Amino acid sequence: MTFTIPIFNLLFIIAVVGGILALIDGIVRVRSRAAILGIIQIIIAALFLLSLFFAGIPLGSVLLAFITVVLLILALAFRGGRASVWLPLVAIILLVIWLVLVPDAIKIPGINA
Repeated sequence: MTFTIPIFNLLFIIAVVGGILALIDGIVRVRSRAAILGIIQIIIAALFLLSLFFAGIPLGSVLLAFITVVLLILALAFRGGRASVWLPLVAIILLVIWLVLVPDAIKIPGINA
């Protein structure tokens, strides 16, 4: 495992903010009634954040981001009475933007071109 310092561009910031919001949402879920979903969400979100900084994390950052989005959608579907909606929703939006722009499927000058 080698530590890499990524270039701080807009895509990296979007990925880090989305991953941190997913991690915070998982912590909030563990403290409420959805503990199993929260624990899985914490593990996957932490692995996603680590994959942005370290090379050699299993599954790769794109697959971990996709799994995080799926878990966030499940968290929205099975939210408890007190669970907030905006935290997983913002994380989903940021991670989907990152998933679309990272593999260079769409070229936007100044962001990924």
